[in-house]
Amino acid sequence: MPPLPQVSPLTPLGAGLNPSRSQLANGVVVIAKQTRTIPAVTINLAIRAGSVCDPVSAPGAMHLLSRVIDRGTAGRSAAEIAEDLDGRGITLTTGVTRHLFSLACTCLSEDFDAVCALLGDIVMAPTLPDAELAIRKAEVITAIKQDDDNPAIQAVESLMDLLYPRHPYGRRTKGTAEVVEQLTRERIAALWAERFAPSELSVVVVGDLPVERAKDVAAGVFGDWLAPSPGPVQLPQVTPATRRQRVVISMMNKAQADVAYGFTAIRRNDPAYYASSLMNNILGQYSMGGRLGDNIRERQGMAYYTFSSLDANLAEGPLVVRAGISRENVDRAVASIDDEIGRFSREGATPQELKESQQYLIGSMPRALETNAAIAVFLQTAELFGLGLDYDLRLREHLRAVTLDEVNAAAKRLLDPDRATIVIAGPYEAPDVI
Repeated sequence: MPPLPQVSPLTPLGAGLNPSRSQLANGVVVIAKQTRTIPAVTINLAIRAGSVCDPVSAPGAMHLLSRVIDRGTAGRSAAEIAEDLDGRGITLTTGVTRHLFSLACTCLSEDFDAVCALLGDIVMAPTLPDAELAIRKAEVITAIKQDDDNPAIQAVESLMDLLYPRHPYGRRTKGTAEVVEQLTRERIAALWAERFAPSELSVVVVGDLPVERAKDVAAGVFGDWLAPSPGPVQLPQVTPATRRQRVVISMMNKAQADVAYGFTAIRRNDPAYYASSLMNNILGQYSMGGRLGDNIRERQGMAYYTFSSLDANLAEGPLVVRAGISRENVDRAVASIDDEIGRFSREGATPQELKESQQYLIGSMPRALETNAAIAVFLQTAELFGLGLDYDLRLREHLRAVTLDEVNAAAKRLLDPDRATIVIAGPYEAPDVI
């Protein structure tokens, strides 16, 4: 095994994060971690009510709910909420991923009780006023139209649609302008009532606050919340592509073309996850973009950017190669991606590549967990996937234990140019489907 690189003294290798986890009688999970670097606290609330909960006929409903949920509650108007946050210098961030609806902010330690109560009010008693909903709908529709004019977003969203037909992962998180325009307060409120419940909520508190106080305050805010559990969302089976397909979205007024090239990959709980993660790092992340960056961007000078990403999730997530290139280099760049993908699948990684990627991923962990907000996101991720309270320590060992044979087996399993799905968006003309 390669030696571990030097790490920050802020997160000793043997100590780990060591958070505390408890569960209230109504099902709310509270995770607390005390840090003393600054007199501030990050509060991260996650409800298992992501975009997979959107009705089939209303993609984007959860995203719209995230944009209006903080615009009024049973006890506070939108102006009062905004004044309370602004007066404390707080920015509240709301967002929706495939499986989580999140609200997060950082406040001074002395403001924790009041801010936690405010967030509880927003989550448990939103009023979703019609006037505020109209404003947020207009903003979302504008954002969707901007996305429709963005080649990079068009390439990725079209790729997901092709990789996940008739599956929630293939739907656009923001939905379409036509659908959003038709969404009513009644439908959004019904979705909130159906999916928001204490059994679905995880409260993570990280900062300069004793753990017991964090737990007591969270219990005081959320402990009396009663709502029936909606149960898990049943996801359809993911069927991997068996043939190569390519789609072109011509956007001739754009300066560059964006390529999204991908496959359906693996679940987060797949035993091959760590080998696959290292394989992806070698392929398109390490240093200046892994093998892809070294070949296409550095040596051939064809790409403005290129990288790969692996989004293993509760269902089989995608492995995606991204590249931004000039119109005259589109075909050469796609051919180069094919070459790198095919060569990795056939020949595998080298011992040096594996060693350097292991050291890089392990060594970067302390820096990735330097802030309260980053720790809170890490703990929410561990909770979602059931990874355990000591996951930050075990992750290092999981990565160190991966062998070259396991990385190469992951490459053979996931990488195959003959099964690649490719979307090219931008100033490029070709037959719509090849």
